[in-house]
Amino acid sequence: MLVGLMLVIGGLVLLTGSLYLIPALGKHLEKLAKWLGAFQTVIGIISVIVAIWDMIDAEVGLGNIVLLIVGLILAVGVMSALPALGKFIAKLVKALGAFQTVVGIIALIVGILELV
Repeated sequence: MLVGLMLVIGGLVLLTGSLYLIPALGKHLEKLAKWLGAFQTVIGIISVIVAIWDMIDAEVGLGNIVLLIVGLILAVGVMSALPALGKFIAKLVKALGAFQTVVGIIALIVGILELV
């Protein structure tokens, strides 16, 4: 359940700027996503920790993998500060950042399915 919740939160943050296109709810979701965007790095770090913890505790699943990707994209500022490995991860995350909207949509869908 925690993985699903983090996927929905991370998906909303990744979709900031696109949510206004949803009829009726888009305006309110956009405000929520902008507010959550202030905590982007924290949400990213927590997402990575939850994904790895759930992979160790249970099994590797689609939700865990998507959450790990979302967490890495959101925590790109912290990842670049890590020595040696951080530079490789930062380059990988910047490449994934080009697909931020697609990853956000996938995260939101998988997160809702995890919660249901």
